[in-house]
Amino acid sequence: MSLIEVKVPDIGDFKNVPVIEILVKPGDAVMADDPLLTLESDKATMEVPSPGSGTVAAVLIKVGDKVSQGTLILTLEGAGAAAAGTEKVPRASAPVDAAPKVATAPASAPTTGGAVARPSSTLLLPMPDDFGDVHASPAVRRLARELEIDLRKVPGTGDKGRITKDDVKRAIAGKTAPAPSGGAGIPEIPVQDFSKFGPIEEKPLSRLKKLSGPHLHRAWLNIPHVTHCDEADITELEEYRRSLDKSAKDKGYRVTLLSFLLKASVTCLKEFPTFNASLGAQKDTLIFKKYYNLGVAVDTPDGLVVPVIKDVSSKGIIELSKELGDISAKMRDGKITPADISGGTFSISSLGGIGGTSFTPIVNAPEVAILGVVRSELKPRWNGKEFAPRLMLPLCVSYDHRIIDGALAARFTRRLADILSDVRELVL
Repeated sequence: MSLIEVKVPDIGDFKNVPVIEILVKPGDAVMADDPLLTLESDKATMEVPSPGSGTVAAVLIKVGDKVSQGTLILTLEGAGAAAAGTEKVPRASAPVDAAPKVATAPASAPTTGGAVARPSSTLLLPMPDDFGDVHASPAVRRLARELEIDLRKVPGTGDKGRITKDDVKRAIAGKTAPAPSGGAGIPEIPVQDFSKFGPIEEKPLSRLKKLSGPHLHRAWLNIPHVTHCDEADITELEEYRRSLDKSAKDKGYRVTLLSFLLKASVTCLKEFPTFNASLGAQKDTLIFKKYYNLGVAVDTPDGLVVPVIKDVSSKGIIELSKELGDISAKMRDGKITPADISGGTFSISSLGGIGGTSFTPIVNAPEVAILGVVRSELKPRWNGKEFAPRLMLPLCVSYDHRIIDGALAARFTRRLADILSDVRELVL
């Protein structure tokens, strides 16, 4: 039988992505789509699937190697293997050991087929530090990343100055001087032995949380967060949404409030372009983006992932509703790819299907603002003659105060509320 060369498929714009796990060895039998290895990009971890069935003849890479699209990773022997160079899109893990479930939409919106969000604590995932040319094994490097220890600050006690796991453990215990994990010399919380006070159970964090945690920490410490809250009267909008959803059910998709939030946000971003910008590398310029890719924080059992809906400005409510349904299905099947979670300019995080009155979403750096939404509620509102029940949707906009001041944030949020209150603004 001929040997089939298996190469890294299209992984978007990522290059030199570290290999963190090799899941097969020579002699292993694999089926089509079985995971072969795990990569760790700057957005998520990804499994590279087998292009076909067969037997692994040779593994040509090792843990710690960096690969790009087209890198030869192994050879496969078997009649069922795909042709050389056949590409299967790697699956980004949210994570792969648990099927994601999507949170429900805000109170007024049915949830079937719609991808909705949970809190903003989920952001795009950071590229792990590889620590340059320090003398340490891949396993030690990975441990250091998980513990947020800078290996460049850890003296090695192993052969020829090699840094060992014990060196890393001593660093986390404070016997060496690792770089502060939060910036500006913020002291760590002292380690405690909780078992002294009663029974405990210790479980490892999911890979997703290990990756997102440092990014959240960095975003919270580096961005001066401020949250502005307002309310939108969505009484008429909800009536219109229900009429669209009624006909959509027969066609296999649902129309949720999230589609309207996407459209309203783009309209508002066009009027307030600072909210669709990012700071330049030297922090002395502002980069205004002329495209509108909106991230939607989606709940999974092991954490939040932020798939990005591209070119929202060119899509209508129906098209967005169908795309949100497709994203939900991909999340459930664990088939989100790097391209699905890249390129966002503004994010939306919704707790509407769960409850609450307000919250502070964390800005999804390098974006400069994020919209948080909670459950809508019927409230009495004065119409000039009497109090009448109106469906009010709380809006919470967090923003980077280095770029956006309070007055601009208030105008943005009020304009967003006005757009949501007038269906005509969303369908024109």
